[in-house]
Amino acid sequence: MIVRTGAQIDAAEAPVAPVVADAIVVPPVVLPYGFARKFGVVLDGERVALREGSDPRALIEVRRVVGHAFDIAVVAPAEFDRLLSDRYAMDGQATAAAAVGMGDELDLLAEGLPTAEDLLDTADDAPAIRLINGVIADAARNGVSDIHIEPYETGLVVRMRIDGVLRETLRMPPHVAPVVVSRIKVMARLDIAERRVPQDGRMGLTLGGKLLDVRVSTLPSRAGERVVLRILDKENAGIDLDALGMAPPMYALLREAIAEPNGIVLVTGPTGSGKTTTLYAALRLLNDGTRNILTVEDPVEYAVEGVGQTQVNAKVGLTFAAGLRAILRQDPDTVMIGEIRDRETAEIAVQASLTGHLVLSTVHTNDAVGAITRMRDMKVEPFLIASTLRAVIAQRLVRRLCPACRRPVAAADTVAPLLGVDPRATVYEAVGCDQCNRTGFKGRIGVYEAVRVDATVRRLINEGGDEDAIARHAFATGETLATAARRLVESGVTTAEEAVRVSRSEGAEAVPEATGDA
Repeated sequence: MIVRTGAQIDAAEAPVAPVVADAIVVPPVVLPYGFARKFGVVLDGERVALREGSDPRALIEVRRVVGHAFDIAVVAPAEFDRLLSDRYAMDGQATAAAAVGMGDELDLLAEGLPTAEDLLDTADDAPAIRLINGVIADAARNGVSDIHIEPYETGLVVRMRIDGVLRETLRMPPHVAPVVVSRIKVMARLDIAERRVPQDGRMGLTLGGKLLDVRVSTLPSRAGERVVLRILDKENAGIDLDALGMAPPMYALLREAIAEPNGIVLVTGPTGSGKTTTLYAALRLLNDGTRNILTVEDPVEYAVEGVGQTQVNAKVGLTFAAGLRAILRQDPDTVMIGEIRDRETAEIAVQASLTGHLVLSTVHTNDAVGAITRMRDMKVEPFLIASTLRAVIAQRLVRRLCPACRRPVAAADTVAPLLGVDPRATVYEAVGCDQCNRTGFKGRIGVYEAVRVDATVRRLINEGGDEDAIARHAFATGETLATAARRLVESGVTTAEEAVRVSRSEGAEAVPEATGDA
C-alpha cells in the first residue's frame, strides 16, 4: 500500500520492495532518487535522514520498503543535500562501464534538456547521458576544477584536475568519443555539426540541490574534438575574505586597500591561481547595500546578488573597454574588470579611478611589482599609475598536506634548503591515506605577496624606478611569495616541493644562504 501525503506520492515514484529469491544475495535497499529528493528522506546507514519541514508520513512508505525498524534523524536542508549527493551521485568508473558497449544511438543525443538538469536523476536517461552526468557528479563531489576529455587513436581519456594537478581517472574505447562529445555539445547548446572550429558554451546543472555552472570549451584535434569542462561551484561566490588563508598583515593590507574611496587594486598571478575568488571575496565585503557595484567579466563566473554583472561578447562589439565605458554611465561606486588586457582598457580604468571610482581588476604577471611594469608596457603614463594605484597583490595556490597522514622528515632530505629553510629543521612530506584519496594532499591554500603604494613607491614609479628598487622598499617588512611559501613549509601546512614550485626563481637565490647555514 502506498501512503498518500499532502504532496501526493505518485505510484511511479514510490519505492519498490526488493524480492528475495532462493540462494540470491539481496542487494541493499536503495530508495529511488526522485522519491528521496521530493519527499526529503534518504537512507544513511542504519538511520533515515528526514529533511526539516518534510512530511513525516513519507517515513511509512520507507518503513514498508526497508522492512525493519530504523532510527530517524531530522537534518537541516544543507546537510540533507550533502547526504543526498553522497548517497546517489554515481561513480564515474561504474557509470562508464555501464554506458560503453550498449549500442548508443546518435539520435538519442538530440533529446531536449531542461535549463538545469539534475545530475543525479538519471534512471531513464540514455547511456551517454548517464556517463557524462556520472563523470561530472563524481568530479563535483571530489572538488575537481576541470575535466579534460581527450580523444586519441587508442581510446578516449578522461583526466581531472584536483588541487591543481591533472590525474587520469577513466579510459574508454575510441568509438565512444563522438557520442560523448556530441552529447556534451547538445547540453551546452553548441553546434554539433561544426567540428572544425573551437566552440565555447556553458550549462547550468544541479547536484542534489547544489548549483553548478559548467563552462565548456571544445578544440579540434588530430583524433577528434577535445573538450574541457570547468566546474564553477556557485557556493564559492559566497566565500568570505577572511576564509582565504591570508596572514593577518596581508589581510589587513587588502582590507585597507578596498576601503579606499577611489583608486585601482590589482590581483596578479597565472591562470588558476585563485585571482577571481579573491576579487569576489572582496566584492562580498563591499556588497553591503550602500554601494552600486558593477562588473564586466569574460565570462561571468559566479552570480552575486546585489552586484550588476555584464559579460563580454566580442561578437557584438562588447569588449572590456566598451563594457567599462558603458557601466561608468551607470553611476557605480565600485567597478570590477575581469582582466586588464590592453592599453584601451587600462586607460579607461585609470580614468575611472581618477573620477572617484574604486576599480578592482586582474593582470597576468609573475609577481606584484611586475604589474607596475605591465601597466607601463600598456603605455599608461607613470604619473597616472602613481596617482591611481593603491595596492597590487600577487598570489599562488599550493596544495595543503593531509593532516591525517603527513610525515615529518629532516629538511636536508628535501628541497627545503632551496627556500632558505635550515637543513636541521623538521618539515613534512605527503604520504597518502583514505581521507585524501592516497594523494597526501587535501585542499589548497593561498600564498600571497603585496605592494602597498605609499609615498615612496609613488616617487619611484614617477622617477621610472626599476622593479628591484620598488621591491626592496615594498618587501622591507612584508612577505614575498618565497618567504610566505617558506612559512607554510616550516609550519607543516605544505611540502617544500610545493613551495618551490610556486616560488622557484626567488627560492634559487636562497641557495647560498641556506648552504652557509648548514
